[in-house]
Amino acid sequence: MPATIQPPESVTWRVHLDRTMWVGGVRSLMLQALHPMAMWGVWQNSNFRDDPFGRLQRTSDFVGLGTFGSPEEVEKAAYRVREIHRSLRILNHDTGRKERLDQPELLLWVHCAEVYSFLVVARRAGLPLTDAMADRYLREQRRSAELVGLHAEDVPGSVAEMEAYFAEMRPRLRVTEEAAETVRFLMWPTLPENLRFLAPGKPGYFPFGALCYYTLPDWAREMYGALPEVPQPAVTAALRSFRLAMNAVPERLHDYAFAKPTRDMLERTRRRLAAEGYDLSRGLFGLRDPRRWPRRRELARA
Repeated sequence: MPATIQPPESVTWRVHLDRTMWVGGVRSLMLQALHPMAMWGVWQNSNFRDDPFGRLQRTSDFVGLGTFGSPEEVEKAAYRVREIHRSLRILNHDTGRKERLDQPELLLWVHCAEVYSFLVVARRAGLPLTDAMADRYLREQRRSAELVGLHAEDVPGSVAEMEAYFAEMRPRLRVTEEAAETVRFLMWPTLPENLRFLAPGKPGYFPFGALCYYTLPDWAREMYGALPEVPQPAVTAALRSFRLAMNAVPERLHDYAFAKPTRDMLERTRRRLAAEGYDLSRGLFGLRDPRRWPRRRELARA
């Protein structure tokens, strides 16, 4: 059995290790909120308003697990997620009827908004990926789509397919009251009781939230109209600066952004990969360098 569900040789590994994932993650939530049913599903079935940071952390933990966890760990977590989704319903405010949360259209929208945000933000921030690598990343992410109950063949597997998907979805999107409140929150969050001690530093969060907002597609920002427009080259420059600063944070320190179970999972991953012959002297981050892979992996890839 492989040590991780996505090996260090994958494009997924390169993208998901990059610290621009934090921007991509928040951007994806802003984009997902434009689908009314997806937004109502979050609003009605989660504690996003009461424990927003907890939900964001749990989302990032699941993405991390789906990249660096063992196949067994990932399957168990995915089964729990599918069971939870299967039991939940959404009140459709347009029709007054209750609908299933796990309907394929909603699962696909959430998946595409998430993984394409990760990819677009990372490339724009300076992660060197060829067009072929970008397509490969999206094909690899079909595996994560399967984990939540989708069929791989129904999921865009290239940049061209993903762009066509978003063009097709745009007429179905709109800014509901819940979506507008969510975007405002993501730029200026209400701190839960256990984090009120961070309140003096809250103004420092706004530039990050605004950066996430400004990376949205032009059409999405036009729909929201939440902030005045700024030159997009300035956004790109800010993204690149953010990436350089965050990627300089030591891996062990950065791990504390995750919940303890995820930190423990990452430690198990390091041990498994070391046992397979990977050079972990520079941590998981260092495994983006093929010279740190076992020799047999380099030969197989050549």
